[in-house]
Amino acid sequence: MRYLICGVASLALMACDPSMPDSGAGVAERGQGVGFSDYDSYQSYHKEREARLNGTASATTIAAPPAVSGGALSEADSVADSNARIAAAAANSGVAPLNASPSNAAPAIVENARGISGENDFDAVAAQRDIDDDARLIAENRAQYQVVAPEALPTREGSNRPNIVAFALQTTNPVGTALYKRGGFNAEAKYQRACASYASSDLAQEDFLASGGPEKDRKGMDPDGDGFACSWNPAPFRAVRGG
Repeated sequence: MRYLICGVASLALMACDPSMPDSGAGVAERGQGVGFSDYDSYQSYHKEREARLNGTASATTIAAPPAVSGGALSEADSVADSNARIAAAAANSGVAPLNASPSNAAPAIVENARGISGENDFDAVAAQRDIDDDARLIAENRAQYQVVAPEALPTREGSNRPNIVAFALQTTNPVGTALYKRGGFNAEAKYQRACASYASSDLAQEDFLASGGPEKDRKGMDPDGDGFACSWNPAPFRAVRGG
């Protein structure tokens, strides 16, 4: 009885134990690689992978572009292309291009523009007139020449201020030549103070004449007595007259 129980227990244990896989199943046959259809493919893949990692993979061959026909343009095509270029240039600039054809007439050359004298060109003058004509032309020019005599300065209307131009032309003494007696204490200080209030020597001279002129000089504007206040100079006005 005891042997029977042990035998049943052994059968039960064998039924619960999973079956052991066949370790030899799936082993690649000769010429076969793990995970690949064959060993040769595995070797090829391995070599290609090593080449890519080392940067020595074979370059991809690129087909050459198709050849382009290099035939020369015909004369008609060349003329048409030139005409098209000229038309495009004219349309862009707004000015018609110059026709450089040999049949195009040369532009006219202006020998002498209106208003430019040719008197210095002996050949041009000789072709226009002779010596007698020149003499008559000179005589006509002399007859038309007029000498304008100087006239008195016009008086300014609407103003009673002295005319410094008239005063300059009425006097003849140079600047610094004393004509009037001067004196007094601190004359230089008075001169500097009086002249500093005027924007120009012309205005100072005008006010100097309006205040009594060189005979009085109440403000001390003419310390040297030449009749000209605050360094005013009549020379420019006299130069116009020629004196």
